[in-house]
Amino acid sequence: MSLISQREFRNNSAAVMDAVEAGETFRITRNGVEVAEVRPVPRRRRLTAEELVSRHKRLPQVDAAELRRDSDEHFGDDRLDATDPWERSRG
Repeated sequence: MSLISQREFRNNSAAVMDAVEAGETFRITRNGVEVAEVRPVPRRRRLTAEELVSRHKRLPQVDAAELRRDSDEHFGDDRLDATDPWERSRG
């Protein structure tokens, strides 16, 4: 980690930013007092399609009836009318 003054940062900002992009961290001082830190932003790795499918397959199975019972237990029957939009007639 490098310690640089505000003036040095101002005068050499392009070089400092290039170094930050390469992984270096800087602490910036004003009148000898540290006031800021400039560091690289952590980059998130993107998942490949295969990794995404693999993660999806490892998710637990959801039992819709059990989920409905649990939500009714926690939230009650908050339907506005007697018709249930999730129930479909099979005919």
